[in-house]
Amino acid sequence: MSSVRNFLFIMCDQLRADHLSCYGHPHLQTPAVDQLARRGVLFERAFVQSGVCGPSRMSFYTGRYVSSHRATWNRVPLPLDEWLLGDYLDGLDHELVLFGKTHWLPDEQGLARLGTAQAPGQPARQGGFVELARHDGHHAEPDGPYARWLRDRGYDSPDPWSEFAISTVDASGRVHSGWQMRNVHLPARVREEHSETAYTVGQAIEYLRARGSRPWSMHLSLVKPHWPYVAPSPYHAMYGVEQCLEPVRDAGERSDPHPAYAAYMAHPESRNFAREEVWRRVRPAYQGLVRQVDDHLGRLWEELDRLGRWEDTLVVFTSDHGDYLGDHWLGEKELFHDCVQRVPLIVYDPSSRAGATRGTRSQALVEAIDVVPTALEALGAELPEHRIEGRSLLAHTRDGAAAPARDAVFSELDFSFRQARLDLGLGPAQCQAAMVREERWKYVDWQGLPPQLFDLQEDPGELRDLGRAAGYEPVRSRMRERLHAWRQDLKRRTTVSLGEVERKTATHRRAGVHYGLWDES
Repeated sequence: MSSVRNFLFIMCDQLRADHLSCYGHPHLQTPAVDQLARRGVLFERAFVQSGVCGPSRMSFYTGRYVSSHRATWNRVPLPLDEWLLGDYLDGLDHELVLFGKTHWLPDEQGLARLGTAQAPGQPARQGGFVELARHDGHHAEPDGPYARWLRDRGYDSPDPWSEFAISTVDASGRVHSGWQMRNVHLPARVREEHSETAYTVGQAIEYLRARGSRPWSMHLSLVKPHWPYVAPSPYHAMYGVEQCLEPVRDAGERSDPHPAYAAYMAHPESRNFAREEVWRRVRPAYQGLVRQVDDHLGRLWEELDRLGRWEDTLVVFTSDHGDYLGDHWLGEKELFHDCVQRVPLIVYDPSSRAGATRGTRSQALVEAIDVVPTALEALGAELPEHRIEGRSLLAHTRDGAAAPARDAVFSELDFSFRQARLDLGLGPAQCQAAMVREERWKYVDWQGLPPQLFDLQEDPGELRDLGRAAGYEPVRSRMRERLHAWRQDLKRRTTVSLGEVERKTATHRRAGVHYGLWDES
């Protein structure tokens, strides 16, 4: 019987791996995340399946690559036939409760086609989550639980998120919009204990207290440090620019850039982050938001201690992608540089077999799709190998477990909804890109556009694109073949298990079907 009774899946939004002290930041101290790393295994080379929130999260939740689950961007619903983590856990009598955001959208067309359209609050419209306190945190939700909670605490407004949580106030009492990055050096109007991070973690803690010793599974999905980069006092002023990492970029990147890269550099957020004054103002606030997340995770760790839940709870901590913050002359995320694709990933396994790996750092290449099989194996479920494309990470946490080596990771982008598509003169069906990253080489295949290639050994900062450079065609050709092989291995037959295929192979005669005979009996 498994020693794991509970599963805690913590995800930050837009958190770069290099903005945690256990991942090497020299000034931003994150003691709670560091403590988790000492308890578990820290994966140095964890990568997402997309640099966009929605498709990345759907890969985390399904254990499948973007090409397989098909929710390719934020506005693209996950098809109704896809299974999510909550669906699998439901089969174990483990409801998956949600505190925070998911980016999951219901497949309204699929539901209508089947005549099974459901009202909000029913499982097929919640992505397998029991939404106890959903809060997406990047647009106004005036009727959402966080807005109602704020009003109960005296924030008298039809839209307290916009007016208080992401608005700032200066010394004279003048209010400024947090949507304008020039204002993020000022504190939020909301008190720290009423901020988004404090609210979401607090709601999760209340649930754990009420749950007692009964088993549970929880997705604690924090909206920060995602924009708006507005931090409450004292976190807004906790760091100075001298304590921030400088952007990784080079003037040569702007000379004859790849067409898609050039189009992204022309986006307003990128033009702004290319300016010195912008990244110097935003990065300290971003660090303050990270530190605030860490402090509230410390509250959660204390509650797990008090309840004795470290003894039987699998904990996974990660992020859905990183943030450029001016790296490579870009803002936001989406493209394939490591500052976006590489994320923190720490796994705490309470099993007695995990003793020897506690506090270790793994150099294995791992992916977002590995979380689902990790949770299912830990909770004692049979892995649906005909659907799941990830690999359980328990092979890296437990003594004697075989950990098959992965030689590459993969990520995808559909930029059809972005201004870059219009600037490039492309149609909505001409905007696919896919990345394969090996030990030394990173290759990006762009639909209808030249490829990109980076030599990570000689150019770890990814400052020189060799996609069109002479002398590298053998490498590009091999990497194209690697992508082709990966696409061939995607799991498209999802309605029958591998065991069922085995049992039904070459059984047509037993079913009374005798085609192709001449005189055989």
